Amino acid sequence: MKTEVAIITITKVIEGPTMTAATPDEVDCQQHQLVCIDDSGYIERVINESDDDFPAVRRDAEQNDQLLTLKSNEYLLPGFIDLHVHAPQWPNAGVALDRPLNEWLDTYTFPMEAKYKDVGFAKRVYDDLVGELLANGTTTVLYFGSVDNPANLELAKACVNHNQRGFIGKVAMDNPDQTPENYRDASAQSAVDDTERFIQQIDQLNQSAPIKQTAVITPRFVPSCTPESLKGLGELAKKYDLPVQSHCSESDWENGYALEHYHKRDAEVLDEYGLLTDKSVMAHGTLLNQADLDTFKARGVAVAHCPISNVYFGNAVLPVSKLLQHHVKIGLGTDISGGYSPSIYQNIRQAVMSSRMLNDGVNSELAPAQRGTNQQPISAKNGFYLATVGGAKSLHLKTGQIKVGYLADLQVVKSPLKSFEDESMDQIFEKIMYHASEADVKQVFVQGRLAKTSNN
Repeated sequence: MKTEVAIITITKVIEGPTMTAATPDEVDCQQHQLVCIDDSGYIERVINESDDDFPAVRRDAEQNDQLLTLKSNEYLLPGFIDLHVHAPQWPNAGVALDRPLNEWLDTYTFPMEAKYKDVGFAKRVYDDLVGELLANGTTTVLYFGSVDNPANLELAKACVNHNQRGFIGKVAMDNPDQTPENYRDASAQSAVDDTERFIQQIDQLNQSAPIKQTAVITPRFVPSCTPESLKGLGELAKKYDLPVQSHCSESDWENGYALEHYHKRDAEVLDEYGLLTDKSVMAHGTLLNQADLDTFKARGVAVAHCPISNVYFGNAVLPVSKLLQHHVKIGLGTDISGGYSPSIYQNIRQAVMSSRMLNDGVNSELAPAQRGTNQQPISAKNGFYLATVGGAKSLHLKTGQIKVGYLADLQVVKSPLKSFEDESMDQIFEKIMYHASEADVKQVFVQGRLAKTSNN
C-alpha cells in the first residue's frame, strides 16, 4: 500500500536581508537570503546567497511572478506578538493615565467597555484597532474583549477580515463589590456559560476562516471575580484545553485586594482555581515574589511584560533579566489603553529604559552603591526576543523566527535613518529597534498572507 506524500508548493519568495532572534541575547542578521513560503503559509526553505541553488530558485520565482525583492534599505523581520491588549479600550488610549488604577477603571475604563453593547460601535472600533496593530508590525495579538459576546465576535471577525491571528477572551467579571451594575456578568454561572458559548462561536467562525482564531479563558483579575466564577472558568480551561489570560500582581491595590480578601497572594488564588497552566499568560507581574515566580516556572505560566503601562499603574519595575535567567516564559504587551501606544517597538524601548532605571536606581539622595539593584538591564536584542520568540513560546505558536517549518508571520521594515557610512547589520538592527515607527513598516504577512502594505 502506497503512502501518499503531500506535495508542497512554493507560492512566494522574499529576497533581501533578514533579522531574527536566535537566543535572548543574539540576533541572526543575514545580508542576502531567499525566504520561501509554501501554500500553507509556512517557511519551507531559507536559502543563503552562497547556496548552490540560490540563482535557480530566485530565477524560477521571478519567472513565476512569485518573487518579492526588498529595496536596498528594507529588512525582513518576524512579525511581533502582543500578549496584552484590551481591545475595547482603544478609544481611550492615552486618557487619564495620571489617575490611580482603581479610579481609572471606575471612571474611564468600565464606562467605555460598557459601550460595546452597541455592536455597530464595536465593529467600527475593532476594524480600526486590528488595522492599526497590523500597521505597526503586530501579526498575533492576545486580546481581552468585553463582557458582551456579540462585540467579542465582531473582534474575532475583524481579525479574520484583516488576516491577523487573534487570541480573544470574553471578559468574566461578576463581583458586584468591584464592578459597576451596568457592566458585569449577572452571576458566576452566566459568566461561565457565556464564556463557553463564546468558545463555541469561535469554533464555528473557524470553519471558514483562513487564519484561525482562538478563544481564551479570561477572568479579568481577582478583584473582579467571585470564587465561584474563578472555579468555573478554571474547569472550562481544563475541559477545552484553552489558553488563560488575566492580570497578576499588577499593582499594590490589586495585590492588596487578594491579601485582604483571600489572605493569599493573587497568584495563589489563581492557582487554586486551576487558572495557572502552561497555557496561561499573566499580565504585568511587577510585584511577583520569588514564590510566585517558582509557581509560574513549575506551571509553565508566561508573563506579559507591559513596560509602558507599568510606568503608570505597575508600582514597580518588572525584573526582566531575572525572569529570563530563571527560564520563566515572558513576552511583551502594549496593554492598550493602560499603555498608550499600539507599537511594540515603543514597548521594546521602554522595556530597555525601565530595566536600566531599575539597575541604576532613581533616588539621587542615596549613595551610588545603595541607589540601584542587582537586576541587570536588558538590551534591544533582549527586547526583540521578547517581542517575537518570547511571545510565540508563551502562546505555543511555531512562529517568531525566520526559520524553516515556522509560520510566515513577517514584517518588511525600512531602515528609519539615513546611513552616512558603511554600517554593520548589528548597527542597522539597533537603529530599527530604537527608531522604527508605523511609517517604516512597509508590508506585513500573516501565515504568508499579505495583511498590510504601504506605498510611503
